[in-house]
This record gives sequence, structure tokens and C-alpha cells, in this order.
Amino acid sequence: MNKDYSRAIPPAWQSMAAVFVALGDEHRQRILLTFSPAERLNVGQIAEVSTLARSTVSHHLKILREAGVLSSEKIGKEVYFWVNKPLLAEVFASVAEYLDKNA
Repeated sequence: MNKDYSRAIPPAWQSMAAVFVALGDEHRQRILLTFSPAERLNVGQIAEVSTLARSTVSHHLKILREAGVLSSEKIGKEVYFWVNKPLLAEVFASVAEYLDKNA
């Protein structure tokens, strides 16, 4: 047992925590599952298949983007989003590495 419970969360884990917080919401999970591989979608396209209002979808997209789960680019008047696979792969690999070392 690691008895140093009060130590600070390492910076790498802080960024990972943001990803897990973002993915902890069922609506954000559904938004993430909306994307096909390598697909870029805008708010309207996601709202069209969602049960949520466009403004609510925008709010969830902002949280996913700020956590790094999604990347985005503004093209003209639209903002397009896509899954940030490299970041997610890094986060999940870090968790797997921790489990391998401490299991």
C-alpha cells in the first residue's frame, strides 16, 4: 500500500483526469460515439442526430475540446470537430502502463 495519500496528483495524471471527467457524462460519450473513423463533424451535424438542443451539444463539445478528447478547426463559419486519437491513445496507454506496474 502506498501510504503517501496526501501527495499531489502528478501533472500527467491531472490532464488524464480531465479526459475522464469529460468522458464521464453519458451525453458526451454518445457524442464521441457519433464520429466514424477520421470523420469531421460540425455542431449542426451532431445536433441533428442527437436528442439534445444545439446549444447543449455546443456546451458538451466545448468540454470535450477543452479536455483534449476532440480537436477542432474553424472553416468559414463552421467549426469542425474530430476525435483526438493520439491523445486518447496516450491517456489509455498511461493507464494500462500504471496497471501493468501496480497490478
